[in-house]
Amino acid sequence: MTSQEVPALSDVTVLDLSRLVSGNMLTHVLADMGAQVIKVEPPVKGDELRAWQRKGISTYWLAYSRNKDSVCLDLRDPEGLAALKGLIQKADILVENFRPGTLEKMGLDMESLQTLNPKLVVIRISGWGQTGAFAERGGFGSLIEAMSGFASMNGFADRPPALPPFAMADTIAGVYGSTLALALLHRQRQSSNPSVQEVDLSLFEPLFSVLGPQAAEYQITGEVTPRSGSRSPTHAPRNVYQTQDGRWIALSAGMEGTLKRLFEGIGFPNGLDDPRFSSHEARLANIDELDGLIQNHLSKLDLAKALDFFKEMDITAGQVCDVSDLIDHPYVQEREMLVKTQLENGESVLIHAAPYKINGQRPPIRRAAPTLGQDNEKWLAKK
Repeated sequence: MTSQEVPALSDVTVLDLSRLVSGNMLTHVLADMGAQVIKVEPPVKGDELRAWQRKGISTYWLAYSRNKDSVCLDLRDPEGLAALKGLIQKADILVENFRPGTLEKMGLDMESLQTLNPKLVVIRISGWGQTGAFAERGGFGSLIEAMSGFASMNGFADRPPALPPFAMADTIAGVYGSTLALALLHRQRQSSNPSVQEVDLSLFEPLFSVLGPQAAEYQITGEVTPRSGSRSPTHAPRNVYQTQDGRWIALSAGMEGTLKRLFEGIGFPNGLDDPRFSSHEARLANIDELDGLIQNHLSKLDLAKALDFFKEMDITAGQVCDVSDLIDHPYVQEREMLVKTQLENGESVLIHAAPYKINGQRPPIRRAAPTLGQDNEKWLAKK
């Protein structure tokens, strides 16, 4: 995308009534693509995401609310609700993550929305969906990550199940939701007689869908696959290994050509002929011995030499990085994955750029995350 090109979604208006991560992730994707996102927040405190701070800075808000406008409305007040209805008439997409039934209690059921704006696409995010026995339960991401099967798969067999250290369920639902919103918006714009499109998007189902064929495998084997740490239940070797200087390397060599080169590199050229390692099943059954051979080799090399070794052998392996490694990493720098965003005090911090390029360019940050109610006059001023 060159500076002269019009952003892909520049003619799309999104009304974001959500709180915290899932809806903000969804509209973040659309805003980066040029959509005009109107973030509706309650007065005084705003979106709870603003309260997720490090040293007084709302880091999540900075990252996920860039390129958006902020409007303050008290939706329990008749005037605030009337103003919201005015915004609905201007919108193409509405995003909400209230508990099921809340829109209806506000007088914004689908029939009412049809009267206000028949071209509207409504994305309704909730923990468990709009229907079913769990519909009215609270559904924060941590509960979803536990009940979906993710936590039972994550971690080591001899330790407790592990929840993810980030909002996994919310962000996956947000990305799913952005795709649904655009697909339905396209259909709305093609229709000569549009009607409001309602999307029931739970946090549970998107996460459940990306966990792989868990149900099929359980039906076939009658067994629940145990937690395996960094190992894979489908192929070996795949693990993290420590180098001589205490750093870590991640290695995946499930394809036999890669594994053949690995065996040659560690001084075991006939490894694939060894009955312990001659098939996927055999390697998984003898994974401790296989990992031991690899670890023994890497324990004699420091990180730099280990990376050189894998590069020379054309083996898929890489350093286990943390953010301190990544900020100045050549790959991150060359791909321009981090950009500066402005703080209210005039200073700047790094946040992730849009995670793609269009015609060789990343969509720009058109504006920093807004202050609370920054755009009230723009959207609520009487004309």
